[in-house]
Amino acid sequence: MDLRNTSVVTEFILLGFSGPWELQVFFFVTFSLIYGATLMGNSLIIGTVTFSSALRSPMYFLLGNLSFLDLCLSTVTTPKMITDLLAEHKTISLWGCMAQMFFMHFFGGAEMTLLIAMAFDRYVAICKPLHYTTIMSHRLLSALVVLSWTIGFIHTMSQMVLTVNLPFCGHNVIDNIFCDLPLVIKLACIETYTLELFVIADSGLLSLICFILLLVSYTVILVTVRQRSSGGLSKALSTLSAHIIVVTLFFGPCIFIYAWPFKSFSGNKILAVFYSVITPLLNPLIYTLRNQKMQEAMKKLHSQHVGSTETF
Repeated sequence: MDLRNTSVVTEFILLGFSGPWELQVFFFVTFSLIYGATLMGNSLIIGTVTFSSALRSPMYFLLGNLSFLDLCLSTVTTPKMITDLLAEHKTISLWGCMAQMFFMHFFGGAEMTLLIAMAFDRYVAICKPLHYTTIMSHRLLSALVVLSWTIGFIHTMSQMVLTVNLPFCGHNVIDNIFCDLPLVIKLACIETYTLELFVIADSGLLSLICFILLLVSYTVILVTVRQRSSGGLSKALSTLSAHIIVVTLFFGPCIFIYAWPFKSFSGNKILAVFYSVITPLLNPLIYTLRNQKMQEAMKKLHSQHVGSTETF
């Protein structure tokens, strides 16, 4: 294509959700409440894990980091999507779009790795309880967290290095609620078939492989517990059910979006909302509602705060 006869794109148009004004207002209120609950819930978990002496185990340390990643992942896309619902012109600058994609894959890749670390933590806690404190040392926990952030950075850089210098001209309409690699790449003025395959291999297969590894690890845990004692199976299922729910609901949309990213279908926006808006809320909901120890720690911190306030 002769790029000299085409205009250079400096911004993209996000189509978002179409519909009457009343529906846009409904979406605005709904997503605003969900985002507010996400901020409050994940911040509450981070604060409780940080200040509660009863939550010093490795599981809660990893949970606090997961909440932080969910907080960041939601903030990358949701505020822009909410403001666009009431905006007449739903645009995002070229570099704003690039930044959104960079941080989405950064935090998303880090969260995938952290979920694997959490599965390993549950394996050691359930299958090797006598060696749990020795294996899951503070040094190993710090290394796992650093590794998750490193993999997230490598994951996003490997794609953004190839995307940031693509020439964009002419078409600038993205039929989604936020910028993401599959749809943005299709708007480039050059042939991007190789890059499209790379995105599928990098994001799609990464999501699929991590999901399979996690399911295998949980299956190993359940089989091991069943062989040792039939009574322990129900307890293991109760402990792992929250992890399995989080893993399934996080990786499901990722696999559909990135394993087959260049085949558009009507559910694309729904999956995008689920991945970027709903999933970050599930972490505090599942872990706080199902975890009695977390609830007790929150109540204790609240009572201490109220007591210290009344003293003054």
